[in-house]
Amino acid sequence: MFPSLSSLRSAAAAALVVLAAGCAVGPDYQRPDSAASASFKEAEGWSAAAPSDAVHRGDWWSLFQDPQLDELAKQVAVSNQNIAAAQAAYAQARALVREQRAGLFPTIDLNGSGTRSDSGGGSSRIVTDSSTGETTLISSGSSISNSYQASIGASWEPDVWGRLRRTVENASASAQASAADLASATLSAQGELVTDYLSLRETDAEIGLLKATLEGYERALQIAQNRYRAGIAARTDVLSAQTQLYGTQADMEGLARTRGQLEHAIAVLVGQAPANFRLEPSPWNGVVPSVPVGVPSELLQRRPDIAGAERRVASANAQIGIARSAYFPSLSLSASYGSSTSSLGDLFSASSMLWSIGASATETLLDFGARKAQVAQARAAYDQAVATYRQTVLTAFADVEDQLTGVRVLERTQELRAKASAVADENEGLILNQYKAGQVSYTEVVTAQASALSARRTLIQSSLDRQTTAVALIQALGGGWEAPP
Repeated sequence: MFPSLSSLRSAAAAALVVLAAGCAVGPDYQRPDSAASASFKEAEGWSAAAPSDAVHRGDWWSLFQDPQLDELAKQVAVSNQNIAAAQAAYAQARALVREQRAGLFPTIDLNGSGTRSDSGGGSSRIVTDSSTGETTLISSGSSISNSYQASIGASWEPDVWGRLRRTVENASASAQASAADLASATLSAQGELVTDYLSLRETDAEIGLLKATLEGYERALQIAQNRYRAGIAARTDVLSAQTQLYGTQADMEGLARTRGQLEHAIAVLVGQAPANFRLEPSPWNGVVPSVPVGVPSELLQRRPDIAGAERRVASANAQIGIARSAYFPSLSLSASYGSSTSSLGDLFSASSMLWSIGASATETLLDFGARKAQVAQARAAYDQAVATYRQTVLTAFADVEDQLTGVRVLERTQELRAKASAVADENEGLILNQYKAGQVSYTEVVTAQASALSARRTLIQSSLDRQTTAVALIQALGGGWEAPP
């Protein structure tokens, strides 16, 4: 007998009512509070807001106005292997969300089988050949039968207590955290590339400075040698000039080594073998992006590490609901429709058709505190995630404050370094002229030259410090200070 269409509709409606009446156990998620200040102490007009990572950051490195840097930075997101690994992890997390969401729907199976068997119900006898004496076992009356089956069935676990929904919430939050990890990896790799590139160009500038300085040292050595040959200067003047020349040449070699290391690091960041990658020396523009006076409050919310930490709190919150759902019965519905016959031709005939509808419920009566321990474990994991999130926010604010301090202090520092370098250059020229006139010893020339060279190199390095601090500030703000309209 087949179930009527009305009875099937009634059963389906009843199942939907049961599902609709269910509620997701466990606490609904609310973003935890964090000890965040309303504004930044180190920059008046700067303020902060709640984290939200769904903002496009743009090509922030273009602020440094270097076309070659623009090309390299774009290659990072495509070729860097750390970013590729983060992209694969994000794809895996998204696939897990789809897998968990599929559990909300019935599972439908189609089965078919066919067997041929011998029941062994016949008799057997032994026959002996009188001429040869050989015996033979002869069986007769064996029973061979065929069996064919085909059926379609469905099973469904109604999410009455919200366990599956909490599982989907957990997977979705984890996927969003993985997306934030991908953004963090991308921002970190891009920031490292920009820093290494600017450091390489600063090294090129220092190498150029030393080349020009060495020309001056060679002229000073020639002057000392001429005065020594004329008998108006001691040999120590020549030795001092040679010492300074050779020491500066050694510094040049050290800078060449540093440049090579930076070039190799950049090659790895853009996904190329260092042996196949080369950056020719190029002028360094020393551009430092200007930080706007008033920055909108939406900036800090773009930090991907804050967004990732907050999403992990949401994931841990869903785990509490999953653990609490174990206190309630597990319900399942099943139905099948098919046939079973000994003749293949009758497999789909009405007389061989069979159907079944069933429901089952399972409840754990005694587990000696296992479920309670699982809920406690989930709550402890949630508390840990909340603490990590709050610490991430505090660290982020401290990071921004540090970089804002650096921007303000280094700007003034560079102005003072420029004045010191100009004074040292003037002093070097005066002392050298006095030495030519025989008014001072060569020791004073060496001291003045060393002081001038140190001031020039420090001035170049202070420009790099301002650039790298700007990079760090951009990273601290989550990738730029241009907020969306």
